[in-house]
Amino acid sequence: MPRTALIVIDMLNTYAHEDAEALVPSVREALPGIATLLRNARAGDPPVIYVNDNFGEWRSHHGEIVSTALDGRHRDLVEPVVPDENSLFVVKARHSIFFETPLAYLLGQLKTERLVLCGQVTEQCVLYSALDAHIRHFDVVVAADAVAHIDAGLARAALRMMRTNMSATICPADEIAIDARRRE
Repeated sequence: MPRTALIVIDMLNTYAHEDAEALVPSVREALPGIATLLRNARAGDPPVIYVNDNFGEWRSHHGEIVSTALDGRHRDLVEPVVPDENSLFVVKARHSIFFETPLAYLLGQLKTERLVLCGQVTEQCVLYSALDAHIRHFDVVVAADAVAHIDAGLARAALRMMRTNMSATICPADEIAIDARRRE
């Protein structure tokens, strides 16, 4: 099995933005799938990499981003996905996890060939990240029940695009092999 990394996208969120009301119910639905992926990854040895918006606070580091999210309007959505001491962290400023971040370099250092994506927002950051992963020749897997959306119709279309245009594997979190002990 190729070297896999679990990428958790933008789950450390204050939910103090204009789309939060539409996003929150979907995040609640995605949390069990994300928790499954985290549990499976942490039981093995693949890296868990959080790639998160810094909310325009360029002096912040990952600890501050976690703390700010926990102090936000929906602590209950953040607590289940807080990074552990072994998690890696990359700060991003735009939609794609790769855009002007050191993620590609980090994945190269880890000899990663396959990315399992989860988090938010399916029709935005997850979609653009899957495309950027695909053009960098990573195998892409998206846990359909571990991604949250703002617009359900656009999210369904985004998942279809990832499957069709990017050859991504789209399946439930509990069917995704995170380490060599599990098989897809």
